Amino acid sequence: MALEITPDITEQLLDALVCQGWFEWPHAVTDELCQALLDEVQFYDEEGALQKAGIGRGQVHQLNQEIRRDQIKWLNGSTLAQTTYLQQMAQLQYQLNRALFLGLFEYESHFALYKSGDFYKKHLDSFRGQANRMVTTVLYLNPNWQSDWGGELVIYDEGSSCQLAVIPPEMGKLVVFMSEQIPHEVLPTRKERVSIAGWFRCNNSIAGNIDPAL
Repeated sequence: MALEITPDITEQLLDALVCQGWFEWPHAVTDELCQALLDEVQFYDEEGALQKAGIGRGQVHQLNQEIRRDQIKWLNGSTLAQTTYLQQMAQLQYQLNRALFLGLFEYESHFALYKSGDFYKKHLDSFRGQANRMVTTVLYLNPNWQSDWGGELVIYDEGSSCQLAVIPPEMGKLVVFMSEQIPHEVLPTRKERVSIAGWFRCNNSIAGNIDPAL
């Protein structure tokens, strides 16, 4: 089950990333695969296998319910659905490296479950000059999402508070954006909302030690 990266979609994606830093791709991933991934998240939730998400990385990682309230579980390729999705992201990584010479080295991703009332305030996924997370992806797993349920992804202008896009979290939609360039937030949701957030990373190796995905 391959990602439908047609020449037309590839051109649109690359042009959008270069010109505006983000791209909205409806129906990028099949409903069948999305449903299989959604079933996993619901199982993990029932089993208590999700953990509260924090902000920051490494030694500065902390929980802050005023900024972020989702629950997460990292993908590890342990199921067919996860493996299939990770293979699709590998396809995307190849195209981005081939066309934009980004030097993307690896991909990390996690499920994100937002219960009613949950949100994630405006933030950047990476700060300029750190060169770790370079390109962000968000896949939505929510069937029949209604406009009054909230939970939209808001894309902001890098240099101001101007909203560039308000994107509903509809099943199969993939949003791709430059991690250091695009401020964004998740508005409070009124219904349970599930996504897979992912990041293509560069290899910040020092003395031959590969920078791990923390």
